[in-house]
Amino acid sequence: MLAATGALIAATVVQVAFNWFRHKKVEKMHIITLVLVVIFGGATIYFKDPDFLIWKVTIANWLFAIVFYASHFIGNKTPIVKRMMQANIAMPDHAWQRLSFSWILFFILTGVINLIVAHFYSFDIWVDFKLFGILGLTFAFVILQGIFLSRFIKDEDTDMVTTPKIKTQPEE
Repeated sequence: MLAATGALIAATVVQVAFNWFRHKKVEKMHIITLVLVVIFGGATIYFKDPDFLIWKVTIANWLFAIVFYASHFIGNKTPIVKRMMQANIAMPDHAWQRLSFSWILFFILTGVINLIVAHFYSFDIWVDFKLFGILGLTFAFVILQGIFLSRFIKDEDTDMVTTPKIKTQPEE
């Protein structure tokens, strides 16, 4: 567990550094993740207690929920999900609100489910859940979001006006 935690910290630092050197910028969510991994991973190694890793997952999800929620009230009061996706998808404001609140609820529930699995099952089962369970939940949620978003995506092929092809006589 301690070696894996050390590897997680190192890999996260390398990922953020790579993004910085390649793109000269780092996304805020990557910085938040790096800070949480270093703090909770470091505490896990220092205290030799895996509970810090377990709580990191929940706290990260809850922080994302807070950021998504706060975006409704801070700055230009536009949900962060709209800011990230509006260049590609045009939707009415009520749809952006619904999408945003579904992500907020997803992050909150994922944090709660993480704690339930950690509390009622062994550490090994929690590790499998963190790796495969949360990934599966996220994948299923993204598919549901795709179905929701598909109502607002225009099919460019159906928008194009086609002209019928006219047969011409070969020239003599």
